[in-house]
Amino acid sequence: MATATSTKPSLQAIDRYKDPLALWHLLSLDAPTVAALWTWFIASTNQVRLPLSSTLAMAIAVWMLYAADRLMDARLLNTDPGCQEDLEARHYFHHRHRTAFLAGILLASIALAVLLPLLEPAALHLYLILGGLLAGYFILIHATPHAAAPTKSAHRLPKEIAVGIFFAAAIFIPTVARRPDLRAPLLPAAFLFAALCSLNCLFIYAWEHPRPNLSRPAHATTRFALRHLPFLAISIALIAAALVFLAKNHEAPWPIPAACALSSTLLLLLHHRRRNIASITLRAAADLALATPLLLLPFLHV
Repeated sequence: MATATSTKPSLQAIDRYKDPLALWHLLSLDAPTVAALWTWFIASTNQVRLPLSSTLAMAIAVWMLYAADRLMDARLLNTDPGCQEDLEARHYFHHRHRTAFLAGILLASIALAVLLPLLEPAALHLYLILGGLLAGYFILIHATPHAAAPTKSAHRLPKEIAVGIFFAAAIFIPTVARRPDLRAPLLPAAFLFAALCSLNCLFIYAWEHPRPNLSRPAHATTRFALRHLPFLAISIALIAAALVFLAKNHEAPWPIPAACALSSTLLLLLHHRRRNIASITLRAAADLALATPLLLLPFLHV
């Protein structure tokens, strides 16, 4: 079996992938699945009934963002032939099928435009604020090509932290928009989930960059976190376990920190087994590790 640090597969090899888990990742369906699942899960644990339009809009919007991000990363293949070490199978796949992905993004944007009027007005207001911040972040990381300023990547906002914050904020918005009284009680869970999402990104970065890239160094915060990944994973699991205990004592929703604890533990287990798992499977499994709400369905009263 190929290892997680093996040579990147060719375009032909990528197109021949038949593993459903690998295709789930290559088609950028992993993040939308996790986003839709957690959006529904957070609402359900707080007895908030979301309409189908809310979770569907979440999935579509996240797919568009992730597909666009990977297409923009992959455009370096046209301008910087030496950028291969920074790109992964998902980037090559999106570059090879960019016409299909662009068409998909166009159709998805039409579907999202139809769904937006069906969303809660308060949720739309919060999404507009988050969308403005996200647009600024996209400009920050994509406006200047790496080839033109290879050393500036070390001074950008750490992508791993930014993804965790934006992802968590978007997923909690549908619930707190309908129940503003939950904003303060859910804040610890939101921070915990944001930390988990950042941990997911950090583990993936560590697996895909086993050796430091001196020409394009990671952010100082990222480099610090990479040196302490097991400690961070254990810390998140322990904090989540403590929140479960406190939530049960105060009759608060405990499944959210419980799912975070399980996910953090699974990421740590994947990290210890990373050398025995093919790179693309390992990458997809990292997002699958965030699907732990499925394990807690028997405990939900929906």
